[in-house]
Amino acid sequence: MTKPSAASPAAGERLAKRIARAGLCSRREAERWIEAGRVAIDGKIVKSPAVNVDGKTRVTVDGNPLPKAAGARLWRYHKPKGLVTTHRDPQGRPTVFASLPSDLPRVISVGRLDLNSEGLLLLTNDGALARHLERPATGLERQYRVRAYGRLAPGALERIANGISINKVRYGPIAARLEKSQSTNLWLRVTLTEGKNREIRNVLEYLGLQVNRLIRMAYGPFQLGELPPGALREVPARVVAEWVKGSSEK
Repeated sequence: MTKPSAASPAAGERLAKRIARAGLCSRREAERWIEAGRVAIDGKIVKSPAVNVDGKTRVTVDGNPLPKAAGARLWRYHKPKGLVTTHRDPQGRPTVFASLPSDLPRVISVGRLDLNSEGLLLLTNDGALARHLERPATGLERQYRVRAYGRLAPGALERIANGISINKVRYGPIAARLEKSQSTNLWLRVTLTEGKNREIRNVLEYLGLQVNRLIRMAYGPFQLGELPPGALREVPARVVAEWVKGSSEK
């Protein structure tokens, strides 16, 4: 794994990646800027994203030099229910990124939480760090508290402990335990490492339960803790660096 860092571009770095690391836009959007003729290398307009640059290459966008790339940073955000994890929503629904402080640098999410899910969402300004946190090979556990309507059949949770296939979709091992019962509602503690789209909802529905609240409590070593809904806290740079170093050496 390449250590997530924005200190200096490596030789052979793609032009769009260089622009994205400067915090101006996403890599995909940078590719569109290049194709539109907005980007120049050493004073000459380029229109193909298939170009590599190094630390000595002078890149400009709309005639302006790229800002110096910032170091990798990570934030904990308590996503409230009712926000979609996207920069733009075609349906006009409120988004996570529109709710963030205006002075925050451009960030991307580490994975997603759907509209009706809440809890810990990690945000970073560094694509390499996001990919490393998301990679199945990194093996980070996601922990959730889940409230669901219905009754739990004997042995149901054991059925998903080693993974399960539902409608030809294979879900990896899920560790789930019952925390408490309240009338027809159950509270479960659920831990998984894969995090497929709507995985918990789909698996629990297969077991006869209807999820009516889903809260992510932890993503790897990073905890929701006492962070209030809508609040944002930066993870200290030292903690991020130590985690990256430790996870890269495994």
